[in-house]
Amino acid sequence: MDYLWTPWRYRYISEAKNAVGCVFCNLPAANHDEESLIVLRGAKNFVILNRYPYTSGHVMIVPYTHTADFAALDLATTAEMMQLAQRVQAALAGTYHPDGFNLGMNLGRAAGAGIADHLHLHLLPRWIGDTNFMTSVGETRMQPEELSVTYAKLREALHI
Repeated sequence: MDYLWTPWRYRYISEAKNAVGCVFCNLPAANHDEESLIVLRGAKNFVILNRYPYTSGHVMIVPYTHTADFAALDLATTAEMMQLAQRVQAALAGTYHPDGFNLGMNLGRAAGAGIADHLHLHLLPRWIGDTNFMTSVGETRMQPEELSVTYAKLREALHI
């Protein structure tokens, strides 16, 4: 196969070129949570689906504070971040029944951060054997579920 057509990505690419400011600051300010894929809002952080997930249920917990420096976050923000991670992890476990989870941050571009200027905590369910031919050889991820379905399932599991 020479081509995989992904016309849905064109909208993202064209909008990203014209984006002003930080996506993690702009999305919660827009107050269009379902469209923005913001699953849950806390006082100091929000939970958002990853638009390009590694697996179904891949979320990010993002502080409202615009910073790349984890050490600069106040204790209330980091405490709520971990509480939200625990709550969402339990909801993902009950909904998707994964074999494990990855939880972590990529701080800085050298560490693999796609959005290096605004730190965020990734939480994603994992299954034994979830790396397949397309991921390993084709550098393409196959998702069994649309993001809108994941959004609805997770909101229901979180009783929102």
